[in-house]
Amino acid sequence: MLKVDCEYKIKDAIGFILEAEHMNKRELSEATKVSRTTLDAIEKSGVTTEEVYEKIYSYIYAQKYRINSVKEELAKEANGIVLFHGSKNGSLSEVTVTGSRNNCDFGNGFYLGQTYNQALSFVCDYDKSAVYSFGFSKQGLNLVELECSLDWMIAICYYRGTIRDYENNSIVQNVVAKIEAADVVVAPIADNKMFYIMSQFAEGEINADVALHSLSASRLGLQYIIKTEKALKKLVPLEKYYLSGPEREECKNSLVQRSYEIDTKLKLAKREFKNGLYIEELLK
Repeated sequence: MLKVDCEYKIKDAIGFILEAEHMNKRELSEATKVSRTTLDAIEKSGVTTEEVYEKIYSYIYAQKYRINSVKEELAKEANGIVLFHGSKNGSLSEVTVTGSRNNCDFGNGFYLGQTYNQALSFVCDYDKSAVYSFGFSKQGLNLVELECSLDWMIAICYYRGTIRDYENNSIVQNVVAKIEAADVVVAPIADNKMFYIMSQFAEGEINADVALHSLSASRLGLQYIIKTEKALKKLVPLEKYYLSGPEREECKNSLVQRSYEIDTKLKLAKREFKNGLYIEELLK
């Protein structure tokens, strides 16, 4: 188990906007409708109410400052590998390798994304969501790294329970054995839109070439799945990021656009790759 003790760095955020906009506290109070008394209290304690967090961070976002994304870049420059986890309820006090659902992409484990925007995209529909960052070292760990490939697609279909008729196939079992022996799995992220395409492959509606070429349009990047306590010890909690309403809305809009792109890629791939092998041919 890994303890996570991170709070929003609102004092830093206030200091940043005062300096960047050449404002004083009175002007910030007028702009955000947050009282001077509250701003002074934040300066002392570093914490405040949900309503005040929203006013401050929404104001910063409205001024076109993308502090969370820039913080990601700075964190990576200072810490090397930095990974991100989205929390739907915005409260992450501890991390385990047994807390996820068994039907996640690669079974039980702690799931993190390679970028801040990845983590944001999975929790932007939830009003109280937050993103956490972690430093990570892969030294001394057994990493299984997958690309957008048949093995990757088979593994996800297996763990999500859509290829039960083929689960004893030697190809499937070899992929699963490799994953179960790993400390960490590194693989492309598959969201629900992508899994819909995989399900079509698993049900024999599209061939493997169509599925993989369609999935390559996702551009969600890589996920890291921490599978063992040994790997969990390599994580260091860094920061908790506040997700303002405007930021979450912008993310949701971009996901709608991405969904259209994947639909288009699927339709084009069906025309282009008609001679690929279907699941019953691959897993005889």
